[in-house]
Amino acid sequence: MFRWRLPQAVCVLSACVCLVLAYEDDIDVNYSEAYFNEITEGDTGEPTPSPAPCSSPDLTKWDKIFSMLENSQMRENMLLQYADDIIKVEMGSLRGEMLRFVAQYGGSCGVAVETAGRRMAFQLESRLRESLKLRDQTSPAAGNSVGNSDHLEAMLQQLLTAARTQASRFAKMETSCFGRPGDGMNSKTGSEIPDVGGAGHQEQEVTSQDFRIVLEEVLTALQQTRVELEEVLRSSRQRYLPAGCEMALLFPMRSRRIYTSITPDVPLSVSSFTVCMWMKPTTVSNKTVLFSYGNRRNPYEIQLLLGQTSALFTIGGEAHLVEARGVVSPRGISEWIHLCGAWSSEQGLASLWVDGKKLASTPGVAEGHVLPDGGSLQLGQEKNSCCPQSDSSGVPGFEEGFDPKLAFVGKMTGVNMWDRVLSEEEISELALRDGRGCEQRGNMVAWGATEMVPHGGAQFIN
Repeated sequence: MFRWRLPQAVCVLSACVCLVLAYEDDIDVNYSEAYFNEITEGDTGEPTPSPAPCSSPDLTKWDKIFSMLENSQMRENMLLQYADDIIKVEMGSLRGEMLRFVAQYGGSCGVAVETAGRRMAFQLESRLRESLKLRDQTSPAAGNSVGNSDHLEAMLQQLLTAARTQASRFAKMETSCFGRPGDGMNSKTGSEIPDVGGAGHQEQEVTSQDFRIVLEEVLTALQQTRVELEEVLRSSRQRYLPAGCEMALLFPMRSRRIYTSITPDVPLSVSSFTVCMWMKPTTVSNKTVLFSYGNRRNPYEIQLLLGQTSALFTIGGEAHLVEARGVVSPRGISEWIHLCGAWSSEQGLASLWVDGKKLASTPGVAEGHVLPDGGSLQLGQEKNSCCPQSDSSGVPGFEEGFDPKLAFVGKMTGVNMWDRVLSEEEISELALRDGRGCEQRGNMVAWGATEMVPHGGAQFIN
């Protein structure tokens, strides 16, 4: 056996050696090829530093203000959504409790009490009829007897005992009915328990009266909750800005130093215009300045004013006056009011709009007049000393500058001015409290875009 396998092993070994030699001739390894990442000895250059990362520009004051406004709007929406969810959950829970109460006590106990009341009334009525018959029998016309008298006394005693028994049974049934809901009915058949006994209609009325009292208490609580929610809603509306506005100007007190100056986007040399604003006065004097424009020659070119109960609009001086009465007093001075003044030189027609409605219109106001350019435009005051001059100029109206008695106290927002007379539809849309009137900006003065500089204690709020 070994002799036969030895030659076979020698043959296999020889074949393997031949294959190795054949492949060794074909493999050619070239170690002289250059690689791109080869490091040469002569390369001594310094490494090139990587460029600096992109640096973000510093945020401006307006960027920070808009970021704060966006954050406050997001928090406001979250709080409103949270309050809405709480109210929905509480109202749904209260409705479920009322339905369960009616289902538990209005079905089983109501049927049981009504049935028992009928039985008790029938038994008492039958006993009373028997008593009346016995009384008639013992009357003088029928003849008095000792036996009938004793029988009548026994019947009356039985009637008294039956009445006490029925009252006791009804008290037990009422306790079990209101203590364990559903005990007044059979759990299998749904019929009343046969051993309840009888009762009168008076007991049924007592149970209905108790149920009515509970419902009245619940209704009173709901009405109180509604009043509180309306008060919260009214308070929130007073704090929030109207017409989608995101910020407002606050004038905290009367002072000759508190006002806001405006730099119009275009010159005010026009023959027609419309000025609109939302304002919420804290207090109003005989003459309170909202919007004022004037130059050195005439400081009263445009004036939009408030009186005790009215709004006033003048062009070219106090002689050309438009007055709308009953603007502030009917609803107090704690709500937002939308006010617009429009004027056209061609017809000399000036009009006042309050909350989207035209309340006053006067023709022949400064007809043919053109507003002069180069004046001063401000909110909350009339700037009599708008232009540089010496104290000895002697120009009327420029001696004392601001008057604190004319200063506006409250809040303003949505102040815009156009170089044309707006239509009724446009003004009505601007006056929508729940609309987006603040997004419609004027081409002469644009709220949120035109430069407005508060002075003194005036400031922007949101």
